[in-house]
Amino acid sequence: MKLPQIINSLLETDMYKFSMGQTIFHQFTSYKTTWTFKCRNKDVHFSEEMVEEIRQQIAAFCGLRFTEEELDYLDNITWIKGSYVDFLRLWQPRYEEFTITTDAPCGLSIEAAGTWLNTTMYEIPILAIVNEVYFRMAYDYDELLEQFKTRLSQKVEMLEKNKYRLNTFSEFGLRRRLSAQAQEIAVEALTGLKDTDSKFIGTSNVYLAKKYNLKPIGTMAHEWIMCTGQGNHKHNPAYSNWYALDAWVKEYGILNGIALTDTITTDCFLRDFQLTYATLFSGVRHDSGDPYEWGEKMIAHYKKLGIDPGTKTLLFSDSLDFEKATQIYDHFKDKVQVAFGIGTFISNDTNVPALNIVMKTTKCNGMDVAKISDIAGKGMCKNPDYVDYLNRCIEYRMNNDN
Repeated sequence: MKLPQIINSLLETDMYKFSMGQTIFHQFTSYKTTWTFKCRNKDVHFSEEMVEEIRQQIAAFCGLRFTEEELDYLDNITWIKGSYVDFLRLWQPRYEEFTITTDAPCGLSIEAAGTWLNTTMYEIPILAIVNEVYFRMAYDYDELLEQFKTRLSQKVEMLEKNKYRLNTFSEFGLRRRLSAQAQEIAVEALTGLKDTDSKFIGTSNVYLAKKYNLKPIGTMAHEWIMCTGQGNHKHNPAYSNWYALDAWVKEYGILNGIALTDTITTDCFLRDFQLTYATLFSGVRHDSGDPYEWGEKMIAHYKKLGIDPGTKTLLFSDSLDFEKATQIYDHFKDKVQVAFGIGTFISNDTNVPALNIVMKTTKCNGMDVAKISDIAGKGMCKNPDYVDYLNRCIEYRMNNDN
């Protein structure tokens, strides 16, 4: 490797990988998935030197193991069970499950295939590796870091002057961070906020949450609904949310309950988010579409079910900065509990645009899976026929299942 090792702990991933991982371990151990990397930036190209560095960084990641100290930390999280901790004691990433080539328009192709239990754990560290390799090798990293620090100082100053009002917010920027160094600088700075109307409560990065005694934040991702709902050919995929919510409640009961609404559109989600689930889950997360329209829709839904919206949390996490979050908070603050998960704006804000890279499940148990979010362009499926089929299933249900 030409660069220092980027991922140095298996805790250096997003919290929802553990919450989903435990449920996969207990309920879906036989499921197999394929994950595909995609760079959405049309003007970005990875050189062969970068690709080779990425290969070596991923190989180094695959050499890591959980330490007993890390396992003790996980074991003390309320909803994590001893059986899953014992599994993690034995678990290791497998480099053999990766295919990394230059065969893509951006110059970098990555696929990972294996059990869902394994491959779910690859997404976040691999994206962090790709980001850091790119920015360190394509630019003057020291210059970018100075820009990052300057902008971060300005944000902290604005927060401390109460120019922004976010109520409670968390840092969600691991997958698209400038570097591990930059993310830690940001988390440390936000942890030290004084006398503000905005309370920094945690980070999705479990390693940093442990280090700074913060709350590790995260419940479920789109992969959870896609795989539980679409990975079994006996399931009607228009009921993906029901299968996902049912499995989650079996695992956690009332614990760990923020539901993600937009995997196959929020309107379809609401067909399954009826009184039992709406009561058990402490709130819902917004990740695509108009946040105001979505929030009002969720409030109306709670009211229709006879639930006081003031007892529930709307967690907003879609491409936010502090200004957008303040506007959303001001709109909803008297109607419902509001929280924010803010990523790239905190972890990779420089004069250079951040990469728009993703690594998504494209197959589960040999079958295509897809996301139909509340806005076009966020999906990623290799088979347009399957996307058409899924859309028709959703449309039929929405028109016929009252």
